[in-house]
Amino acid sequence: MFNLFKERPLDVKAIRNILSQCIKEKLQRVQGGEGANIMGVYLFINCSDADKHLYEAAIFLSIPGKFKTEEVQKIADDYAITLSPSFKFDIVFTDKFPPQADLIKDINAAVFISTKKSGLSNKNNQAFIKVLNGEAEKETYAIDSSNGRINIGREAKVQAAGSYVRKNAIAFKPNEMNRSVSRQHGHIAWEADSNSFLIFADEGGIPPNNKMKVRTPEGVLIKMQAIEVGHRLQEGDQIILGDSAVLEFTYSGDD
Repeated sequence: MFNLFKERPLDVKAIRNILSQCIKEKLQRVQGGEGANIMGVYLFINCSDADKHLYEAAIFLSIPGKFKTEEVQKIADDYAITLSPSFKFDIVFTDKFPPQADLIKDINAAVFISTKKSGLSNKNNQAFIKVLNGEAEKETYAIDSSNGRINIGREAKVQAAGSYVRKNAIAFKPNEMNRSVSRQHGHIAWEADSNSFLIFADEGGIPPNNKMKVRTPEGVLIKMQAIEVGHRLQEGDQIILGDSAVLEFTYSGDD
């Protein structure tokens, strides 16, 4: 029999409403037990390339901070939910949800509420940095959350200001081919709350020195303009150091 009530494809508004409703329910549940200990709200989205533009519009991806203020914070205000003054809101496009995240019904997403007593586990905390262009000491570098700060630059050990010796774990050779790679170009750090690696530009990787950019698999070019602002690395991101050196971030160590 023909189904007259066949479900229609989700649109931007429907996706946003489902996300907001789920966040509200999760916050209300946690509020009853831990209240002001709510430290962060994390959305994880695993959608097809064909649907990605719908999810990006639903979370106001082009307007940073809008979903946090107009959806999450409004929910907290309307329902008297106490959030930590420094609570974080983050959105991650991923092909694998963290084990603690709760799946959201009817859409390809999951949510996790971080509190002082619960954080995302450090599973899937290993990745690889592959050298696509430029001459480094290795062709592939394995990284994980236990490495701490992973410095990137020219030469393995360099003299920094204040007699400090900087050790570059991902080190490019000091030759003409790598001339645009700074000795203090950038670094990678693990963020446990979002279960992901972030990359930051250091002093040598921002204007007016040698520049640093990230190109996503979709072709979006992100210019690193400040040392305090990191970029969350996703599968296939290419990190461009200066004029020609290029690294690739991947969870696969295969060639």
